[in-house]
Amino acid sequence: MSQKFVVGYDGSAVSKRAVEFAIDRANAQGGEVVIAHVLEWSPFSFLTPTELEERHKRRQQELERAEASLIGPIVEELSGRGVTVTSIVNYGHIADTLCKIAGDVAATQLVVGRTGHNTASVRIFGSVAGSLAQSSPVPCTIVP
Repeated sequence: MSQKFVVGYDGSAVSKRAVEFAIDRANAQGGEVVIAHVLEWSPFSFLTPTELEERHKRRQQELERAEASLIGPIVEELSGRGVTVTSIVNYGHIADTLCKIAGDVAATQLVVGRTGHNTASVRIFGSVAGSLAQSSPVPCTIVP
């Protein structure tokens, strides 16, 4: 059975270690890796139609920027490592969206770093890793 690893990636050092962990496992098990980046975006906002249109344009620009500056380079860096690597960039609540991505791509494992770039909000709302440990639809590995 081929393994599919979804890795939450935000460009931090610990998320790079999570990618390396997943690549090593995929190589050993004949699997593939999906690099997933989630842009936090609250759906709760009361906006006029004009503001909604502007928000949609900004959202599209942010998705394109994340793909070009964050995801594209890591996918290119991983080419030639003997593992099929694909990517997904999406908006939403990070833990919920990673769980949805894992389900959508039929992942066998979800891999994330213990902490990422959001250390201030972790103290208030809890960590993405902690949320995933409780709600992931597949086994979740948290890389230190």
